[in-house]
Amino acid sequence: MYSYRDVFDFNVKWTWKTVSLMVLLALLPNLLGMYSYTTSFGLRIHFFQYLIFLAAIIYGPTGGLISGAFGSIWTAIALHNPYILVGNIILGFFVGFFLRLKWNIIIAVLAAYLIQLPWLWLTDVYLVNMPVNAVNMVVAALFVSNIIWAAGAMVTAKYVKNIFS
Repeated sequence: MYSYRDVFDFNVKWTWKTVSLMVLLALLPNLLGMYSYTTSFGLRIHFFQYLIFLAAIIYGPTGGLISGAFGSIWTAIALHNPYILVGNIILGFFVGFFLRLKWNIIIAVLAAYLIQLPWLWLTDVYLVNMPVNAVNMVVAALFVSNIIWAAGAMVTAKYVKNIFS
């Protein structure tokens, strides 16, 4: 059984390299949030989740939370939707939390997304006043993007961690 310290601890030896990586993982999602790829059937694939998932894998729930919060600032400002910050905090934190419980990355991401989903849908529809069809497209796009970037983070996390350790 885990204590709260085991779950919330960053679980790293802090050096200039590990601090640099955490800062990059907290700020670079803002850059990736500026880009998306639209598929031929109209679904937008987002890129920012990759770094949030890396932060959650390497630094646990607290790292995922920090990356989700700081990495969503540009998107929240650009879309005039401050609720994105909270949604990505939920996503990053719970991915890291479930990974600390030794869940598979894909399952951890999908579970975290299911926890984030009511917040995302309710705030976008009722507080931001987005049309339901548009929110449903965002939900589908994030679902697909989350799976893609969970797999990408799973494949590259050890390599990234080794570079910065």
